Amino acid sequence: MPVFSALPLYAWVALFFFVLAESLLFAGVKIAGDFFYLLVWWPYIFFSDGIIKARTGRSPLLSNIRAFCYMLPWSVTIWLVFEVFNFRLSNWHYIHLVSPTAVRWAGYALSFATVLPGIFVTSELLRSFNLLNRNYSWGFRITPKMLAAAQVLGGLMLVLPVLYPLYFFPLVWGGFVLLLDPVNLRMGAPSLLKDLSQGRPARILRLLAAGLICGFLWEFWNFWATAKWIYTVPFVGDIKLFEMPVLGFLGFPPFSLECFVMYVFINVMGGAPAAGFHDMALQNTGRKPAGLTAVLIFNGLFWLPVFYLMDRFTVLSFSQLF
Repeated sequence: MPVFSALPLYAWVALFFFVLAESLLFAGVKIAGDFFYLLVWWPYIFFSDGIIKARTGRSPLLSNIRAFCYMLPWSVTIWLVFEVFNFRLSNWHYIHLVSPTAVRWAGYALSFATVLPGIFVTSELLRSFNLLNRNYSWGFRITPKMLAAAQVLGGLMLVLPVLYPLYFFPLVWGGFVLLLDPVNLRMGAPSLLKDLSQGRPARILRLLAAGLICGFLWEFWNFWATAKWIYTVPFVGDIKLFEMPVLGFLGFPPFSLECFVMYVFINVMGGAPAAGFHDMALQNTGRKPAGLTAVLIFNGLFWLPVFYLMDRFTVLSFSQLF
């Protein structure tokens, strides 16, 4: 067990809290059920990071704490973009959330802050085991017309679900990839399309796999929690795995690509420094990142109205804190 013998202390602490959360949940401790998402996802992230450090000698989270601090508020904002879409789609709702507003909103922020680190650390974990790393000999030329067509298609994939949510709701899980990846490519930042054109699909494959793994864990742990989300998805909602319609799991892999492309775009626009993940190794775009305080204020001004609207339209039921 060479990996476990080399685990840093923080990984063992994370594992302890993970086991404790599971134990408290099944012992019927109410607060564990109310905050189960937080109690398992943060330990998962840091335990996975510890495994990466044990295997590679470098922690993607702690090697660049400043970048990690930037990633957290942007993770909340990126997820809230999809919460805004859900006001129209009405594909998921939350039940049994704690009733004190301040506690609930803090729970929103702390929970959604795990989205980007969870996906990226899982992708990095796959890379540390040398999985999905193969390159190929194919290649194709990227033309301006190709980039323009991709952006038009991406824009349509985001507009159609708003206009006709009953039929086009799945397109939300992919539209930002086609809309923003051409921008990243033009700015000299990491680009999924460029990876494909050069026969280097490894980053894409790892992100897709990470999305599916995280999606399974999201749904598995959500199923046992008291405060949780449920789905009302048209046409495919009858056959479920946990709370999620089985076909809905197909949305997690492209969602992970969206998270990558959106965060690269944020970096390109000067919203965050390069992250500590290998697949997020961003080139210098010539923009100095905004100050962290400014980033927190900018994001917070977006969070507050969305949290309020979630409480009104997405949360179906509340429960007492104790």
